[in-house]
Formats: sequence, C-alpha cells, structure tokens
Amino acid sequence: MDRFFRISERGSTIGREIRGGLATFFTMAYIVVLNPLIIGTAQDADGQYLGDGSAPNFALVAAATALVAGVLTIVMGLVANVPFAIAAGLGINAFLAYGIASHMSWEDAMGLVVLEGIVITILVLTGFRVAVFRAIPTELKTAISVGIGLFIALIGFVDAGFVRSGSGVPVELGIGGTLTSWPVLVFVIGLLVTAALVARRVRGAILIGIVGMTILAIIVEAIVGAGGSQTADGQPNPGGWRLNVPQLPENIISLPDFSLLGQFSLFGAFGKVSVIFALLLVFTLLITDFFDTMGTIVGVGRQAGLVQPDGTLPKTREILLVDSVAAMAGGAASVSSNTTYVESAAGVGEGARTGLASVVTGVLFLLATFLSPLVEVVPHEAAAPALVVVGFLMMTSIKEIDFSDYEVAIPAFFTIVLMPFTYSIANGIGAGFVSYALIKVIKGKGREVHPLLWIVVVLFVLYFARGAIEILFGVS
Repeated sequence: MDRFFRISERGSTIGREIRGGLATFFTMAYIVVLNPLIIGTAQDADGQYLGDGSAPNFALVAAATALVAGVLTIVMGLVANVPFAIAAGLGINAFLAYGIASHMSWEDAMGLVVLEGIVITILVLTGFRVAVFRAIPTELKTAISVGIGLFIALIGFVDAGFVRSGSGVPVELGIGGTLTSWPVLVFVIGLLVTAALVARRVRGAILIGIVGMTILAIIVEAIVGAGGSQTADGQPNPGGWRLNVPQLPENIISLPDFSLLGQFSLFGAFGKVSVIFALLLVFTLLITDFFDTMGTIVGVGRQAGLVQPDGTLPKTREILLVDSVAAMAGGAASVSSNTTYVESAAGVGEGARTGLASVVTGVLFLLATFLSPLVEVVPHEAAAPALVVVGFLMMTSIKEIDFSDYEVAIPAFFTIVLMPFTYSIANGIGAGFVSYALIKVIKGKGREVHPLLWIVVVLFVLYFARGAIEILFGVS
C-alpha cells in the first residue's frame, strides 16, 4: 500500500490519509442531502419531477448521488493518486435544474450533461485541457489558490448562517446583525476550537472539530429543540439548523434505489429547443466544469504540496481525465455533472497527500448509500468550521504574488475577490485571464500571452456575454 500510493515518499502516513479521507467526507457529505433538494424539487418543462415524475423522491436522488461520488472518488484515488474527492457540482446542479430542465425533459437535460462530459473528455485525450493548464502564468495559479481559500471560507460562513443576506445590505452578521441562535453558537465554538487545535498542530484537528461539534449539536438540539430552517407549517425559522437537524436517527440502514441510472437522452434536447440554444447550454456547462476543476486542483494541490515548480501536478492528465469522465457519469446517472470538490482541502488540511484518502472518502460515500440516515446527522454548523480554517490555510500562499507588479497584481486581485463575490470559481478565473491579456495588450506585451491562453480568453468573453448572445439570436 505504501509503495502503490507513495505514502512515505510524500511525507504522510496511513493514519493521516484515513483521517484526511474522513475529514473530506464529512465536509462534503452534505451533497447527498443538498443535491436532492436542488434537482429533486425542480420540475422539468413537462411539470415532472426527477425520477418518479409525480412527486419529489429525495431517497432516489440521494442514492444515485452517493453512488457516483463514491465510485469516481475511488477511481480518482487509484488512477491519479491525489487526495481529491468528486461529487455532483454545486452551481452546476442549480443551473441544470432551473436553467436547462425548465426548457425540456429531465432525460433531455441529463443528455446535455453527458454531451458536455464527452466534449471535455475529448479535450483531455487530445491534450488541449492539459496544455491550457500549463499555459496559465504561475502568479495567476497562485491567485486561483488564494481566491478558492476565500471562497470556501465564505461557503463555510454562509452554510453555518454566520453570514446571511440582510435587509438593506447584501450580507450581514447572523440574524439581523446579531449572533442569537443556538446553531450559530455551535459553529462559533467549533471555529474557535478547530482554529486553536490547528494552531497547536494537533493531529486530527479538523476531524476532531467536526465530530466534536456534531456531538455538541445533538446535545444542544435535544435540550433547546431549535428545529430546522423551516417550521412544520413551512414558515422560515432563521434560528434553526441549516440543512440537517442533528438528532440520532430512528433507522441507521436503508436500502438504496438506483433506478435513476441510465435515464438520459443524448440528443433529445435538440428536438425540444433550438440548436443554438442547446449548444449555448452545453458551452456554459463546459466552461464552468473546465475551470472550476482547474482552479480546485491548483488550489488544493498547492495546499498539499503537490504543485511542481512549473505550476503543474503529478499525473495532471489523469486527474483531468477522471474529472471529465465524472461529468459524463453524473449525467448518465441523472444526478448532474460531477466534479472535483474544493472541500477536498479539508482532508489535505488534515494531512492527506495521496489517493488513499480519496479511496477512504469514496468508500464512505458508497456506505452512505445504505447509511443515509447517519449522513443526515451532521449539520452544516458542525462541518463548516473546517472550511473556514482550511480557507485560511489556502490563503497563506498570497505572499508569493508580487503586488508591486501591476501587470500581474491586478488580474490576481480580480481572480481572488470575484470568486467569493460572485460565488463562482469560474467567474474569478475568467476575470483574471481576460484582465491579464487586456493589460498585456495595452502595455504592448501581447506576445507574452500564450496562444492557448488567448483561446481561453475568447471563450471566457463568450461565456460572460452569453446572455447578450441569447438575446441577439432570439433564443431562451
């Protein structure tokens, strides 16, 4: 095992890899519950729900979500030997539910996801995706890592309800500017405890924080009964737990139903909407998948110490190939495009450096198909502190950016701030690339921009202008 995963060579141990795999799973296990809430509650153009059609079926979507995440995460660990986990991509699933399925059937929408996966796989096999990865300037790769650090810290704060949309302001602290709920208190305690443990270099600090706060959350809920984010009659409950109510489940094991697998129509969408509109949808999925993954592997890989002097990772081609196949698999299983998760940084923060951690995470996802009641015990407030602390760790590489060189500093700044501000890794990368090329041209240094980077810049301009293109061609 040590030789296969090169554990000692990368300065890790089997214990660290197992802890890292556990930490990654617990920080992203929410997708097993959240993905069904997003794509399982939306209706397609025919008014049908995913799976059964007449009504939402959370268990059906959850089982397929966990299955695909488990299988592809294990493949990532075995083929690429990196501690990166894969699951249904957030943002992409929302776009699929409300931007694609609303124009066609679920089978047609999933067919577009499979097509996007096929295209991106071809780009990897032809070497284009890896070549683009190598063409990115080192400073921008560093900025991507820093931006992702801010992004996942914001995800942690938002997931825990510590930061929310406010009245009269875009965001505010807690509820009405105050921290008055029991769940937020659990998050604050978890954040302070986890930060202190990390500062003291305690082994298993992040995992200790997640497990410890889950136990505390169960105790708090048993005493105060904060409830969920909605009351029994469907009214908002700002002081409730986000996503999961932490309480011991009545049943631990439930048999999964995998009947969603294979429910897709590869070219059915082209008979429901115009060819131009269908291609725009595939293009949007492609750009988001392409650069979200690129940003994630750069950021998490740097945190793991796997990034080489030229800014690449060992087995970059294999990493991108598995990720591309995951996009296809997600569509084929009707759970949305699967992608490499930035929450993998939680496992890296725990010491994971090899694919063994991914195998551990993947096995836990497979078990989750049977143990979904246990997965639903961990609330956001218990797992979110790990994301915030890991966000800090990823931000430390900002010192490698020369902010006295405005040619690099300004694009790096756009990359860093727009990821959290627009809640999108792809948007931040696109803004950084476009501004980098524009500044080089204005200063008469356009030839310093790699030809492949120019292609990417043009694609990002089209990506940002896709709304205007839809209007221009009269498609919607």
